[in-house]
This record gives sequence, C-alpha cells and structure tokens, in this order.
Amino acid sequence: MINSSGIATDDRSETLLHWLPTVLGRIPDDVRPISGDASFRRYFRVSTGESSLIAMDAPPGREKLRPFIHAAGLLEKAGVNVPRIFAVDETRGFLLMSDFGDVSYLQQLAAGDTEALYADALEALVRMQRGIDAAGCGLPAYDETLLQRELELFPVWFLAGLLGLELNAAEESLYRRLSLNLTESALQQPAVVVHRDFHSRNLMVTGERNPGVLDFQDAVVGPVTYDLVSLLRDCYIAWPEARVRRWLDDYRQRFAEGGAHAETDGETFQRWFDLMGLQRHLKAIGIFARLHLRDGKSGYLPDIPRTLRYVLDVAGRYPETAEFRRFLDVRVCPFLNEAAA
Repeated sequence: MINSSGIATDDRSETLLHWLPTVLGRIPDDVRPISGDASFRRYFRVSTGESSLIAMDAPPGREKLRPFIHAAGLLEKAGVNVPRIFAVDETRGFLLMSDFGDVSYLQQLAAGDTEALYADALEALVRMQRGIDAAGCGLPAYDETLLQRELELFPVWFLAGLLGLELNAAEESLYRRLSLNLTESALQQPAVVVHRDFHSRNLMVTGERNPGVLDFQDAVVGPVTYDLVSLLRDCYIAWPEARVRRWLDDYRQRFAEGGAHAETDGETFQRWFDLMGLQRHLKAIGIFARLHLRDGKSGYLPDIPRTLRYVLDVAGRYPETAEFRRFLDVRVCPFLNEAAA
C-alpha cells in the first residue's frame, strides 16, 4: 500500500510520518524514500517548501543512533563536513539531518574531476586524523578481536557460503597464519580515528566544504592506513596503481608535515597500506556474500571480482602472502569462475 506521502506503508514508515510534523512544526510537502545502505537503516528525503532534509530510520534493536551522533560531533569539530543533526528520537530510532544532495563521488568521478575530488577527500581525511584526539575521543578500538572477527567473514560467507568451498586442515592453517600476519601489521601502525567506510559511495559532492561525509557511525580508533585503503583502493571504482602510489606518498608526506609519523619511510607505509588492504578487502568480499545470502541484497555481487583482484595483486607482492596467492589461484578463482558462469 502507498500512503498519501508516496511511500510504501509499514509500521515504521507510518510512525515516521507522524513524527516528522512534531519536529518540523508543519506537515512536510513530500517524503520520498532514497537509496539505503548495507545496514538495516533506511533514508527518506523530506521536502518542506524550498528546503530539503534527510530522515533516517534506524530500527532499535538492529541499529543504534548514539554512535552516529557521537561521531558526527567529533568530525564536525575537526572541520569535516558531516550532516547537521536537527532532531533525534533515540527511543523510536529516528533522526532528521541536513541533505547533501544526490551526487556521490562515485557518480562524479565517472564524469571527470578526479584529481580535484581526491584532493578534497584527502584533505578531509587529514582533518579527521589530525583534528580528533584518538586517545580521548571515546570511540572503540579497532583491536585484535575485531580485526580477526572481520577476517572470518571471508571463509564463512564467501568461500563456504557463496562458493561452497570447504577448507581442509592445511588451508585452514594457512588462513589462520595470514589472519595473524595481517592483524599484527595493522596493530603496528599509529592509531588514529578511522571512519571505516571512507569511499566513493559515502562521499558526496558539495558546493562548499567538499566532500560531504556520510555513514560514519562505525568509526573506531585504529590503523592510520585503513581509510586510505577504503578511498584509494575503493571496492566500487579502481585506479591505476601508479596513481594510487602517488596519492599515497603525497598523503604520507603531507601528514608528516604536521609532525605525525615523520619517522615512517615510504616503503614501510606502503607495506602497511597493502596489508591493511588485504584485511579490508577480504572482509568486504565476505560482507558482499553475506548481504546476498543472508539479507537478500545481491547488488554488491558485481563488486566482488574487482575487490578480489586487489587481494590477488597484493598477495603476490610479499613473500609472507605468496602461499595464500597460490591458494587463491588454484582453489578459489576456479570456483568463482564456475559460480559466475
């Protein structure tokens, strides 16, 4: 059923439609669903006269508003352009915030302006990492437990779940060793505030203070290269490796100008970045498979080959990951090709 506001009715959308006039002081002219994300949150564009706002529906028990609100305050204080929050109902799981529009980095990058857009994004990342005190910000730690839990998504949801590939004892041991190596590398890095999804779908093109940054509710304190991997080796768009290396080195030198990590040489920083990318991309592949198998969201399946290509490329660069690269070539890629056929 579609109600008078043009959105499909269910209990939560009806409750949202009754909540909005109480915080707006008037009945909105229009309420339209817009694309959601990989979570249980939903978003609606709310029009009142000439202004436009975004309403978030975060079902209690499945999603929490408090981490979003806390992270938004930290980022805004650091000079990062995040949505302004106008109203919150934590009990019912509703939030009303400013609207960054419809043009994401992913859309705009296809039209050009790559260097300018990435310069803005890297500047926002510098502001976040320099401007927030990692030790006193109150965000959870990206610790060994969380890193290892994320790495388990790959064998559980992708290998066994999507491909039907059960690992033998030797392969399980290989993956455990890899996971420990990746976790050790991540924990060696200087700790900063980490957005955790700093990529082209969560960066919006804005006329002022570009970019507008979204989806930061899972922010943690963790490895300095994590958000750089999210941005520069994006699961949704790929760039030539020479360009990625240039962006990475420019960022390392620029960040060092502030006195942080000045002791980190380019080779070490590159290795941190590469191995952090292995962890993130293995996790992402597992999440894409889980979204398909558990949540019925199949739109991320086409992003798996690009993401796996990152894994294959990096795993072939280092002696300690060479055996895992061979495992992927022999055992995983044939299964993936068969599943795609």
